[in-house]
Parts: sequence; structure tokens; C-alpha cells
Amino acid sequence: MQRQAELDLTGKVVIITGASRGVGRQAAQSFARRGANVVLAARTVEPDRSLPGTLNETLTEIENLGGSAIAVQTDLASEADLKHLVDAAVDRFGGVDVLINNAAATTGDIWSKRFLELTREDWLYQFDVNLHAPFTLMQLVTPIMESRGGGRILNLSTGSGEVFRQPEELPKLESIGEFSLAVPGYYSSKRALDRLGNVLAPELSRKNIAVIGLHPGLVATELVAIRVRDAGLDDTVAVPMEVPARMLAYFAACADPMEYTGRLFWAERELKEFGLDLDERPVTA
Repeated sequence: MQRQAELDLTGKVVIITGASRGVGRQAAQSFARRGANVVLAARTVEPDRSLPGTLNETLTEIENLGGSAIAVQTDLASEADLKHLVDAAVDRFGGVDVLINNAAATTGDIWSKRFLELTREDWLYQFDVNLHAPFTLMQLVTPIMESRGGGRILNLSTGSGEVFRQPEELPKLESIGEFSLAVPGYYSSKRALDRLGNVLAPELSRKNIAVIGLHPGLVATELVAIRVRDAGLDDTVAVPMEVPARMLAYFAACADPMEYTGRLFWAERELKEFGLDLDERPVTA
């Protein structure tokens, strides 16, 4: 693949779920610097002693950059909240051009439970947040994007055989270094999201809507930093949050997203292969 020119994102409306911390927060700042109108979605609005970052903090950071954004408190497991999120984007900014399904259920004891410890409620909650919420949001924004001439849907994935471009499925790793990857509900629901994007791509391409999956890798988020501190792990294998955030901006701005639709990409590798910098200077068409 060849690196494409990047179009101007000024005035584009971008919904980002999971925007109170991590990759979502970093991506929100990136899109704001490019002139997009950013719709921030997450549950955490006020400070929580157990978790870093809030939606209001992200909003304040964007406003300090001179950017345009709104914060919409959203429980991704609530269909009513998802409808309210999209309605808020349309009411404030007139539509939706880019949807970034970034949020995932990665906090609490669900993340540390092994297979036989998981309850059915635990399992279903992972699918509600990681799969069913993106499904609903994609349904809600598709007619809006189509009416605006097209759009982009970017799904944050996790490691999979397709990402590594192998003819056969790679064996599932239990860990990277000492970081446990044995989280059945998370990985199963994310792989289902991968396949959903792959299946929807041909239908949505007729509406000029691209669906692209991005594997961010093991990222040095605030939550990873906490796990490193608590467990005394080595975080040198983690990549900066700027890496997946830069790739999200690229896929949102690339001149021909249909080259990538229905496919999965690995942020760290693609950043290198495309020769992209992290300094936010777009190559405009």
C-alpha cells in the first residue's frame, strides 16, 4: 500500500467513544487540532478515585487548544444513551462524518477473571459494550453519513490473525511479556467486532461509507500505567498513545478510504510503513 494524501478535517463531525482517557482522549485532541468538531462520549464525567481521566477534563483540554467539542455522558450498555449521543451530535453540529468505536470494557474485576470465574452477566456486559454498542451506533450514523455524501467508521480492535497477515490463524498468546492477555470476553467480543466491520463493508461502501478496523497494540495508557505500577511489570513493550491516535487521524482523513474498507490494520506497523510522523502535520491533497 502507498501512503495517501490526507484531506482537511476542518468542520468534520467526529464521535469518539471512550474519550475520558487513553487512546480516545488522545485521538480527541488530535482531531481537535485538525479543526474537527469532536463529540466526546464516556461514562466518567466527574473525577473517580479509582480511575484516571474524565470527560470534562478532555473537553477542557480541547477548549484550551481552541478546539470545538461537546461532552455527552454515555453508558455504552444503554441503547437510550447511544441514541442520545448521536442526537446530541446532530443537534449541535448538524450531522456525523466519522464514528470512532474506541470504548471497551477494560476496568473492574472482569478484566482479571479467568474463564471459569466469569459469570454470564460478566460475559454479556463485555459484548454489550464492545460489540452491541458499536453495532447500534453504526446503524444510527449510517443514514446520517449517507445524507452527507459518505463517512468513515473506525473500529478499535485487538490482535488477530488477519492483522498479522498470515494465511492461517496464529496461536493466541496468553501474555505479552508479563501482561496477561487471557481475557475471554474482551477478545471474543472484539473479534466479533472485527468480523462485523468486514461483513458490513461491501454494503456500506455503496453509501460511500468506509469501515476500517485498527489494532492499537499494547498501548501505554493510564490504565496500563496503573497495572504496571501495581504489578511491578515492565512497560517497555507498550507503544505511546500517539501511535494509534495518529493512525485514526490518517484513516479519517485519507483521500481514498475505500482502499482500506473491510480490513484490519496494526497501528505500529502501518505508522512505520506509511512513514507517518506524530507531529500532526497532514499531507493535504
